Amino acid sequence: MLRKVLFVGTLLFLLLPAGVLAGSFGKGDPPGNPGEWYVGTTPDNLLDGNHPILFVHGLNSSSHTWWENNDMYDTAFENGFETAFIDLYPTRNMWDNGALLAEKLQEMYHFFGEKVVIVAHSKGGIDAQSALVHYGAAPYVERVITLSAPHHGSELADLAYSSWAGWLAGILGNRNDATYSLQTGYMANFRSETDGNPGNIPFLTFGGTERGSFGSSLYWGGLYLNRYGPNDGAVTVASSRLPYGEEISIGAWDHQTIKQGTSTFDLFSGYLMAGGEGEIQTTGQTFSIFGKDKVAVQDNNVGYVLRGGQSDGRQAESFYVEAQAEKVTVDWLSDQKLSQLTLVGPDQNTYSDFSVEADTSGYFNGAYHHRITVEKPAAGEWSIRADNNGPHYYFLQAAIDSPLNEKLKINSRNGRFHVYRNDQEKRPNVTVKLEKYQGKKHQSQTFHTSDRDFQLPELGKGVYNLTFDIRGNDRGRKYQRTVVKSVYVDDNGRRHD
Repeated sequence: MLRKVLFVGTLLFLLLPAGVLAGSFGKGDPPGNPGEWYVGTTPDNLLDGNHPILFVHGLNSSSHTWWENNDMYDTAFENGFETAFIDLYPTRNMWDNGALLAEKLQEMYHFFGEKVVIVAHSKGGIDAQSALVHYGAAPYVERVITLSAPHHGSELADLAYSSWAGWLAGILGNRNDATYSLQTGYMANFRSETDGNPGNIPFLTFGGTERGSFGSSLYWGGLYLNRYGPNDGAVTVASSRLPYGEEISIGAWDHQTIKQGTSTFDLFSGYLMAGGEGEIQTTGQTFSIFGKDKVAVQDNNVGYVLRGGQSDGRQAESFYVEAQAEKVTVDWLSDQKLSQLTLVGPDQNTYSDFSVEADTSGYFNGAYHHRITVEKPAAGEWSIRADNNGPHYYFLQAAIDSPLNEKLKINSRNGRFHVYRNDQEKRPNVTVKLEKYQGKKHQSQTFHTSDRDFQLPELGKGVYNLTFDIRGNDRGRKYQRTVVKSVYVDDNGRRHD
């Protein structure tokens, strides 16, 4: 049953800090204005040892996420915990949200008369850490529990700023300060500025391994993230971890179910009490800040060919599939539903039974997925034709499940990238497209690296988004792959990736 926000009498209401809202959940919900925070009903079974819980939302979200189609608020209430909910900026970076959250945490500390425990979903975990470490809010917080927070960034954010997918993400309005800051290179810099002084606030983490139902945006996100290891459709397990945090659980949750009360509350409730550990069973994993295995990626699952741009209505793309490929999944993202898509194999077999699903993720929200899978695809050149009544923006992802994916490697050192096959002396041909961003300033360059490694150019501070288009020959058959990487260069010229 949906609970009410704490009703406060007139005199007490006048004593509340500015920005605290009293009212009811459901119809007439809080409007989601950044900086406003809301107090849940005080439960009758409140225990003195229970810390108040502050729930912090993630990217493109609001406080509503904790009670709309979610039993987290009710679960906390029924277990005897005071609760608070805050609205942050849904599309701003961790610096803006950290400063705002720090100010409101001080208000909450005075309101409750004690420290709160933060439970944060997704980017909310990064905003919370920014508030504690960079904006002085640590005295008001007992500990932080993060539910699939991309502590090391998201490769999906890298994709949204890449040369192939950037067209679509930009036209959909999904390239903003928040998604910019979640690129893995930018987050590597944030980690360097943050992890050296994490403070004494314990961080406890959760990660998920389910991608969501077939056809959903989380399923598509998980398909792309597979090459980086287990993930929940939006964040990899590796990224959900902190080097000095305690990992409570890695479970079969996707990026949405991990924040459901029935999914995870019982697993972290012991950490909401004075003393902080209860009788909870954890993995017992606490990681060294210098442990390289903390964020090691898995580079051998699914390979991709990526293409994208703007179409006047009819658009054709092609890609090569090698002989030993087991499966190919084609996903054509567009800013609108298309009239018709046709996939043609080198054997002239045609496929047009595409499933269509709207994307609701943070990076391509508003796009439409047109997806089809072909088992045991014929080797050779595949083509896809999109027919539409008018112009559209598109992004093609061809995911190829093949043993070749284990053989293609990209190593980097001191800004130099080396692309090779570990089973061939002959190197593949590579074209590198560089998109360099510093805020709203953008530079674009293309480099051909068939006879040399690629050295990151010195273009000053900012995020360097690199798209490697790889072409080679395998047993007489052409193949293609695309890899996207992100590097951040700071004021002193140091690289972070």
